[in-house]
This record gives sequence, structure tokens and C-alpha cells, in this order.
Amino acid sequence: MSISALEASQTKKSLKQDLYEHPDFYGVDDLLTEEHKLIRSSIRDFVKREISPYIEDWAQRAHFPYEIVRKFGEIGAFGPTIPHEYGGGGLDYISYGIIMQEIERGDSGMRSTASVQGSLVMYPIYKFGSEAQRKKYLPKLASGEWLGCFGLTEPDHGSNPSGMVTNFKDMGDHYLLNGAKMWISNSPRADVAVVWAKNEEGRIHGLVVERGMEGFTTPETHGKWSLRASATGELVFDNVKVPKENLLPGKNGLGAPMMCLDSARYGIAWGAIGAAMDCYESARRYAAERIQFGKPIASFQLVQKKLAEMLTEITKTQLLNWRLGVLMNEGKATTPQISMAKRNSVHTALEIAREARQIHGGMGITGEYPMMRHMMNLESVVTYEGTHDIHLLILGNQITGIPAFY
Repeated sequence: MSISALEASQTKKSLKQDLYEHPDFYGVDDLLTEEHKLIRSSIRDFVKREISPYIEDWAQRAHFPYEIVRKFGEIGAFGPTIPHEYGGGGLDYISYGIIMQEIERGDSGMRSTASVQGSLVMYPIYKFGSEAQRKKYLPKLASGEWLGCFGLTEPDHGSNPSGMVTNFKDMGDHYLLNGAKMWISNSPRADVAVVWAKNEEGRIHGLVVERGMEGFTTPETHGKWSLRASATGELVFDNVKVPKENLLPGKNGLGAPMMCLDSARYGIAWGAIGAAMDCYESARRYAAERIQFGKPIASFQLVQKKLAEMLTEITKTQLLNWRLGVLMNEGKATTPQISMAKRNSVHTALEIAREARQIHGGMGITGEYPMMRHMMNLESVVTYEGTHDIHLLILGNQITGIPAFY
């Protein structure tokens, strides 16, 4: 074999191996820095070691492995964009996206734990909190010593958070908080909750509520078919006395929690495509190994069609997410742009999970393969932090200038 033919053969083998490890058909890696690649490698190794061998068992038993919280803290998965001085990673938004992508390749529930901590708890405390609040809460949240949650959704107010009824009154030396929040990731084990409530004038503010405050309880939600390895519950406030220094002073109004959701939705856009990658890789391996009619099913046209379409959609989404990451780094990303990415990634991941399950045939419904777990998880991801349809309406409003939410 000539040198040029040998090089071509090695390149082809390298490409095939690369597509196994992480589908990168358009050389998206060339857009990443060496630091980005190092972060991806580190988080991927962590997931393979600490999550992948156990996740099916955790999901089957609906078990949240609380020990993972400290481990996430140790690898810098909590608040990676928060400055070093507060315990964060001081990284850019593409790094944050990569971390979420790799964790969700392991499981959406695991990624939810990390993204809630970083984007919905640490971010508002850093962005809207006082210096004393930043120093008190952020280092312990970053290290995983404390787990946090975010209280916005209520039993009767999901897509319309402005209708919330949770409220607080000024009692002179403290606030008195009453109400309830529902579908709250991390709540059963959370040490602190960033809670959004209305004051006596009806203005929305954020308050930091700590476990142990009298009248504050966190009932766990049972019977979930989705995010089974993640802890989900309620936040109930029955005349909870909240110290005045726990009010976030930097911003009020509905725009404050919406800014937090933008950060979290950005992480979801990257995370969901990680789940899609895991399903694609499993389908590709299975198709090469499964023999029917005397040959691997990867040799059949319809299976190749499914794999080709999966890779195409993953590639399109990778490029969209990367561009959004650049805009986030430049401070130019808009809410509609983030909505487009979140909506696209989750839809793409759901379709790939379903197609991958078909390639696996009957085996695809078992815990031996990840598709059904990813599929069930993604049914939550397509709804939380803005439903699929609400994100569509956000884009429609941007396109037409006409709000169609009500």
C-alpha cells in the first residue's frame, strides 16, 4: 500500500473512531479551544466512571444518589461560569455547555441537578445578590457542600409565572413568606432555595430560604416515570420567617427569574444533544453487531437512513449550540435565540431516541440500553423551563411582533 493510500485508510479509521466517541462530522472540534477539549475529556471520563455504570440501576429504583452532589462540586460542574473568588470555575459559556452536554450523555436527571445548582441557584445569587450573600452561599454551593433549588413554578401557575400567589409581607424585622411551589428539582435534599414571591405591592422578588426555617417543608414527588434518578418535590411555606438580609437586592420583577431561565435553557440546549449523542452511538454500535438475514442490520438501507438522519440532526444542533455559545460569551444572546436552541435540541434528541430505540428492536425497551431512559427523561425536558409550545410562541412573537401567549 502506498503512503498516500495508507494515510487515507488511517484517516478513514480515525473518522470512524471519532464518530463513535463523539459525532463530529463537520469538525466542530476545530471551533473549540484546547481548554474546551480538556474540559470535555475530563467530564466525559467522570461520567463514564461515576454515572454510566450505575445510572440504569438508579433509574430503575427511582434513587437519587446524593453522593454525586459532592462529586459534581469536586469536578467543577456547579457554577462553571461563576468567578473563582466565589468558588466557581471562571469559565466561558461554551465550557458550560460542554459540561452539560457530557453530563446529559450520562443522564438528564444528573444534568438537571447540576444545571439547577449553577444556573438557577448560584447565578441569581451572584447576579442579583449582595456581596455578603455571594460570600455566604456561593462557595458552599460550588463545592457541593450545599445543594440548592429554584422555586418559581406553582401548582396553578406554570407557563404563566406572573400569576404566582406565593407572597411575603414585611413584618418589621423579617419577612413572612407563604405559598407553595411545585415540580422543583433538588428540593427534597436542598439546603437552600431561591424562591420567587410577590411583596405586598405585587412586585416579584427573590428570597433565599434555608432548610431549617420554621414552616418550610419540601415534600418529595413520587411515582415519576421521568428523571427517576433526580430528586423532585415541592416547596411549602407556612408563615416562614425569612431574615431581611435574605432578600436578593439586585433586581426585582419577572425579568429576574426569566434571566435565570435563559441561562438554564442555554445549558439544556447543550445537554439534550448529549442525550441524543448517547442514543446515536448505541444505535450505531448495535446496528454493526446485530445480525439478521445473515448480515449486520447496518447493511440495510432503512437502518442507514436512520443513522444518517441522526448524524445530520446532531451536526446541525452542534453548530447552532456553538454559535449560541459565542453569542453568550459576547453578551449578545437573546431570549428568542435561546428558546430556538432549547426547543430544537430537545425535539432533535426525542426524535433520535425514538429512532435509536427502533434500531434496537425489542432490546431497546430494556435497561441494557439507554434509549427508553433518555426518552422518558426528555419528556420532562421538553416541558420544563418553558414548554415546547411556549418557546414556539416566544419565537412567533419575535418574528411577528405580536404576542400570542394569551
